[in-house]
Amino acid sequence: MKKIHLLILFAVCAGFFVFQSCDNSKTYAEMEEEERDAINRFKDELTDSIGATFISEDQFLAQDSTTGANEFVLFDETGVYMNIVTRGDGEVLGEGTHNILTRFVEIALSNNDQVGCSVGDTLAINWGVYSSYSQPDEIRVMISGSSYSGSFVGNSVIYDTHNSVAVPSGWLLPLRYLKLVRTTDSEKISRVRLIVPHSEGTSTAISAVYPCYYEITYDLVK
Repeated sequence: MKKIHLLILFAVCAGFFVFQSCDNSKTYAEMEEEERDAINRFKDELTDSIGATFISEDQFLAQDSTTGANEFVLFDETGVYMNIVTRGDGEVLGEGTHNILTRFVEIALSNNDQVGCSVGDTLAINWGVYSSYSQPDEIRVMISGSSYSGSFVGNSVIYDTHNSVAVPSGWLLPLRYLKLVRTTDSEKISRVRLIVPHSEGTSTAISAVYPCYYEITYDLVK
């Protein structure tokens, strides 16, 4: 698997390669503890390299559901950390079904023997010249009250990598706060950075227990 060499985390990932491999004989509780340690180390790297700060959900809501530059909010219920790079120039999605285009990079934050990944590996990507995929993935999101669910439509990098059409829960969480729009203007496309524990990740991450870092864009299908 390729090591990540793009976006804002060049320096972060360059210094983030020393972890204990996952041992299949470990208990689930031990793997969860290792995951927490991996996330905390990554947070430290973010702080050292880009001056990242971390805030509570209450503070996030008090800021009109926005984050400052390199500021990540922790959602206690899910364990997901989110930084909103660009909120978007449209409206927060309402109830119903929405088709969304997304570009992303998925980076492993710990070693895992079950899937053969090492910390800093690029597990999946459909972002620009760094990917062999020329098109964004399309997801169909269903919103009913406070319930969000989603599936990938057609050819999908995530399906090719993880053999699942389900959109990870961690990817859906930002849609509660972003203002998506139909646009080709990169300055108006909604964009986030996420630290996602296994429980909110892909089907592979859930089964193998490892966290990932994501950069993701969302815009409505034209």
